[in-house]
Amino acid sequence: MTYPTTTSRRPSLRKLMQRTGLAAGLLALAGTAAAELAGSNWPEYHGDWRGWRYSPLEQINKSNIAKLKVAWIHQPGEITQGLQATPIVLDGVLYYAASANKTFAVEAATGRTLWSYAPEMDAVYQKSLFGFYTRGISVGRGKVYLGTSDGQLIALDQKTGKEVWKTRIVDPKACHGCNFTSAPILAGKALIAGPTGGDLAQRGKLHAVDAETGKPLWALDTIKDDPKSWPGKSGNSGGGGAWLSGQYDAKNDTYFIGTSNPAPDYNPQARAGDNLYTSTLLALDPATGRIKWHHQEIPNDGWDFDAAYEFVMLEKDGKELLMHLNKGGFVTVLDRKTGQVQDVWKFAEHVDWVQTVDRKTGALVGRRAPQPGKSDVFCPSALGARSWNAGAYSPQTKLWYSNGHELCAKVTIAAQPVESLAFSQPYFDVSAIDFVGPGGKPASARFAAYDPITGQRAWSLPSEVPGLAHVLATGGGLVFNGDPRGILRAHDAGTGKELWQFNVGSGMRGGIVSYSAGGKQYLVVATGFGSLFPGFSSGAWPEFKDVRGGAALVAFTVE
Repeated sequence: MTYPTTTSRRPSLRKLMQRTGLAAGLLALAGTAAAELAGSNWPEYHGDWRGWRYSPLEQINKSNIAKLKVAWIHQPGEITQGLQATPIVLDGVLYYAASANKTFAVEAATGRTLWSYAPEMDAVYQKSLFGFYTRGISVGRGKVYLGTSDGQLIALDQKTGKEVWKTRIVDPKACHGCNFTSAPILAGKALIAGPTGGDLAQRGKLHAVDAETGKPLWALDTIKDDPKSWPGKSGNSGGGGAWLSGQYDAKNDTYFIGTSNPAPDYNPQARAGDNLYTSTLLALDPATGRIKWHHQEIPNDGWDFDAAYEFVMLEKDGKELLMHLNKGGFVTVLDRKTGQVQDVWKFAEHVDWVQTVDRKTGALVGRRAPQPGKSDVFCPSALGARSWNAGAYSPQTKLWYSNGHELCAKVTIAAQPVESLAFSQPYFDVSAIDFVGPGGKPASARFAAYDPITGQRAWSLPSEVPGLAHVLATGGGLVFNGDPRGILRAHDAGTGKELWQFNVGSGMRGGIVSYSAGGKQYLVVATGFGSLFPGFSSGAWPEFKDVRGGAALVAFTVE
């Protein structure tokens, strides 16, 4: 089997806090720009800890979107796997990471390079399934933090780009190629990062280091040491991990993270327990790694349905809630203080691996698991009802905007002895796997707006190919989305009507952000197509075999 590769300008919250004398205490608590909400700046991976990917800036709006023009372009000089990162913007400086962890600081108004950094890495990363993936960095405490493709955590001086410290956390040679692909997150004094590994024959973990020194603080084993959960030695090759960035709620001093699927991906009988803490939502004490609560979305996951996607933090009727999309096609709404399920709604149109999910408990009802020696089709596929590219929430419309697709997996289960696996080969336990449309029909895709609590759709637009960039909503009444063909679009947030489009020259897989610099609002888009998705799904969308490579940040503004 082969595996594909392939207008108002408003002062920042930080400045307002400085004026009122609150900055020192709150920033000390947060240990990061996390105390600041997205506004003039874009301080965190999702804009801020709420996971909204929303900018309140309104200088670019529905009345002048037609005047949006390219302001500057920055090219990192490395196009392997494109740009998958989301830039961070603080006080007129934009920070981002490209393939192989090449990291840059540029002037946010001009794109002029201020400094650049390329880490020294073990060449083993080039052989890893996820070796060139870099989804982002974090900035805070005067440092820029990155997790590398060869298993290191590194802190750079924010002003100069010089190394402050580096700590090796995992060794890809010892864990079948696990590494860091996403931005580590600051949570108080801790810097927390999870390595890849759901599809690898290894024992997943989540790691925390001291943000000032890089000294390890704690490691949480996502493979629970419990024979009822992991019989025999199944946990030693049980996968797990937490490969996307988590989110830190400073008010409640809680770090939220979703974990990846167990391995072997499609043979749950080989690990006949609930397989905690894989495919699970975790709320942690960031200082100790203690689990405050957990909710396992998919016990004994047999379909590769990670729980790794973003959390959207909301408040309703006096309750602090979070909503979370699982790859299996359902959204769960929980009380974020207790983890108690509030509701579950169906995101995917075609779901046949389970009859339903109990709306009060989140329990799976009528599950249909893969059977050894048999070939069967399951919808959605391991590529999810949406990929890892996040949606966006607007407090103006109270709608959540997300890409989605209808794609199924046809699998034939057959044991793969762990000792027979090549380096970084996925531990699927299959003899064949293919990705097909549901019910013999073509695969489909859409971009839609939802009530995040009830799931009611406000509007939906068909897409010829799945949107695989992160979505951005803005205070100008706009929603921005990018597709694999390289078309960046602006939609009316209320109706979905397309108001503007621009061809950036290569497909989009990374972030779209907005910020203010020099009195102007800018929109910046990460371009360059990559990741495993196009390779695996090229049977359903053949044009993915010929996607244009590239890597560039493209900035727009209204003159």
